[in-house]
Amino acid sequence: MYDREKIKLLRSRKEAWQNKIEAKMERSPERKKVFKTDSDIIVERLYTPAEIADNSYEEDLGLPGEYPFTRGVQPTMYRGRHWTMRQYAGFGSAEETNKRFKYLLEQGQTGLSIAFDLPTQIGYDSDHTLARGEVGKVGVAIDSLQDMEVLFDGIPLDKVSTSMTINSPAAVILAMYVAMAQKQGVSPEKLNGTIQNDILKEYVARGTYIFPPQPSMRLITDIFAYCAQNVPNWNTISISGYHIREAGSTAVQEIAFTLADGIAYVEAAIKAGLDVDNFAPRLSFFFNAHLNFFEEVAKFRAARRIWARVMKERFGARDPRSLMLRFHTQTAGCTLTAQQPDNNVVRVAFQALSAVLGGTQSLHTNSRDEALALPSEQSVLIALRTQQIIGYEIGVTDTVDPLGGSYYIEALTDCVEKDVMDYINKIDEMGGAVAAIEKGFMQREIQQSAYTYQRQIETEERIVVGVNKFLSDTEMPKDLLRVNPAVADRQVESLKRIQAERDQRQVADVLQRLRLVAQTDENIMPSVIEAVKAYATLGEICGILREVYGEYQQQVML
Repeated sequence: MYDREKIKLLRSRKEAWQNKIEAKMERSPERKKVFKTDSDIIVERLYTPAEIADNSYEEDLGLPGEYPFTRGVQPTMYRGRHWTMRQYAGFGSAEETNKRFKYLLEQGQTGLSIAFDLPTQIGYDSDHTLARGEVGKVGVAIDSLQDMEVLFDGIPLDKVSTSMTINSPAAVILAMYVAMAQKQGVSPEKLNGTIQNDILKEYVARGTYIFPPQPSMRLITDIFAYCAQNVPNWNTISISGYHIREAGSTAVQEIAFTLADGIAYVEAAIKAGLDVDNFAPRLSFFFNAHLNFFEEVAKFRAARRIWARVMKERFGARDPRSLMLRFHTQTAGCTLTAQQPDNNVVRVAFQALSAVLGGTQSLHTNSRDEALALPSEQSVLIALRTQQIIGYEIGVTDTVDPLGGSYYIEALTDCVEKDVMDYINKIDEMGGAVAAIEKGFMQREIQQSAYTYQRQIETEERIVVGVNKFLSDTEMPKDLLRVNPAVADRQVESLKRIQAERDQRQVADVLQRLRLVAQTDENIMPSVIEAVKAYATLGEICGILREVYGEYQQQVML
């Protein structure tokens, strides 16, 4: 992009400037000997065109909405419409969560994002022994189609985009959503939203798995195929780096492991006989917006460029939509502190800004009190208003990719890309993401990064305001949300009532058909939809699949 002779002269001038500065540093030294990002990328004292002189504008940046999508997946980005403002919500019963959904929509939220409780996430009904003490605690309890009907009562599904954070039982929850929409009179082709459906990161970072990897991958590719034919506007997977980052990874590891998982899903779908351009346009991603502001912006830009090249060069995708990395972002829950919780409002604002400057399509902002409890209504409103202020008041949405061309941002984007590709190549040599997970490679890398991060806090190499520096006595918030333990009793009573009132012969028949289909190569989704329409419960359906597929046993990583 630059004249070679001028770059040579600039490098010489910069070197002379550095020597001059360093000669005076004994009297006024810098704060640190070495400045690094969270991924250990060295941060230079100054960036100039010399650091990005080898870049080609067309090949490395391009124009927004065009390959390699470094500058954004839409031509006009937020000048056309803002990202979807989607606050993650769910607690207690379907009735309580429905009220929170309606409140958020009234306050200007533009999409719904559902948190499910732990029993739902691991395929157990609320009356199961292992569900005791967890019903409705970290999300809403969903046992049957009736709970889904209550959850979306009065919410028009043809006008609202819905994201659902569910993985191992994703096929069952999606089936309930489709069946419930049909009862509302909304056909599947009118549904918009995303189901997380990303099982590989569960083995690595989060732990809400049920089945072993191979049958889990079969369920995922069945969803790909079914939605391509029947629910065309649905994002069939949200390949998630968020939980990898929450488990302690660096920014580079987050992108590398997430894209490696994405490659594994594409390979599995192609192996199952699907055409890449038939399913790839509905793939989406889910990333974390952490604290190192410029590295986060560079991370998002690098991820788009890498994915576009992988899809074009490795998989031969031809549809431009197959090359686009579209992603949802959530601010970093692991950075929220119980000490001085109002500081979290500031942290979240900067994290959200990095996601917007990085070109996100959808955003959730965490609430100030989430280190202490589920967010209160007041805290959720502040979090939503944070997005609205970024979107409407401060001018960052007026031009596309406003940090594009920054010498630092472009150089950092290149560094992130290089380090990510080093990881992806290493994972390829191991046989791909599934093999790397089975060998414990990703788990060990994340564990080491998490340990290093914690040690840096303990030694004050890394400052956390209000935790290891700038301490003060502050009162804890008094309006914390607590889930009433009686929710579990009411949920179990509702479950028993549904089971008593339904057609038991029909339930037995549909579950038997599900068992038979699970033992074949036939797409499982129609049988799951048939089962949920008969009001077979989540636990009953997952129980059949447990019998057929078995359960995954976590490996101990040494």
